[in-house]
Amino acid sequence: MGNSRAYPVFRTTDATVAYRQAERLRALLAECEDEAELYAELRTVEDVRRMVAVLPEATFDYLDMRTGPNGEDVWFDLDVTTASAAALEAHLPLDVLTDVLTGTVEERFVAALGQGIAEICWSGLWPERPEVDQYASAKYDGVQIVFHGERAQLGPWTEHHTVFVHGGSNRGALIRAQELAARIGSEVLGEPQLGW
Repeated sequence: MGNSRAYPVFRTTDATVAYRQAERLRALLAECEDEAELYAELRTVEDVRRMVAVLPEATFDYLDMRTGPNGEDVWFDLDVTTASAAALEAHLPLDVLTDVLTGTVEERFVAALGQGIAEICWSGLWPERPEVDQYASAKYDGVQIVFHGERAQLGPWTEHHTVFVHGGSNRGALIRAQELAARIGSEVLGEPQLGW
């Protein structure tokens, strides 16, 4: 049980730079899962159109749960691939959460982002180094980019994009985070946060 510790290791206002740094870290994983998780808030019709072009098979939904006049849940059921701009506008904001094959659409996903909070998560295994108490954990290890945010658990909107490395809570986790940050010319930017 429990969550990973997420160490912020890079922050910038340039989403492409954040993605490139996260990709460098992902390449350092001893093993990377076959699927990456993508999430984005879509605030405009243009945001939706760009994201549909990248993720045509993904499920789009209301950003916040909606209820009908009798308190019943209202589900989003509009076909975003064919809906008119006016129809989409009436349903905004939306979000999308999907898994994709690692290394297939992440770069295009970043290019399609608008001003909403978004993230990419890659799970895997960091190399083991028992001599410095660094052990791999399939449950905890990985890399995350939060676009327009500084919290691994998706908090308030900011203009910054933050890259996190995730790991367990053993003594070697901070050392690993420091070493990984140094590999991309950075440093750990604060206390560890609650991760996935």
